[in-house]
Amino acid sequence: MAQSPYISAALLFVFGGAATNVSAAGQAATDLAAQVRTQGFPCDKPQSAERSNNASRPNEEVWTLTCENGSYRMTVVPDMAAKIEKLGK
Repeated sequence: MAQSPYISAALLFVFGGAATNVSAAGQAATDLAAQVRTQGFPCDKPQSAERSNNASRPNEEVWTLTCENGSYRMTVVPDMAAKIEKLGK
């Protein structure tokens, strides 16, 4: 069972220290990639996930996920499917 992206996102803010944040960011990419794949999009080898603080709101986080074979803008809301937009080509 895939871990919720919200758990990983929370890790970015709960734990201090650069090493922990890098680890949590990697876990966020892995979790978001799993969500993208369950919704029918390809995501081989997730490379990074970056949260958009400007676009995010309470209970609605916006992420840019970069995979080896594409990038996605994801709007993640609790208990709902993510809104996923393929970026670029």
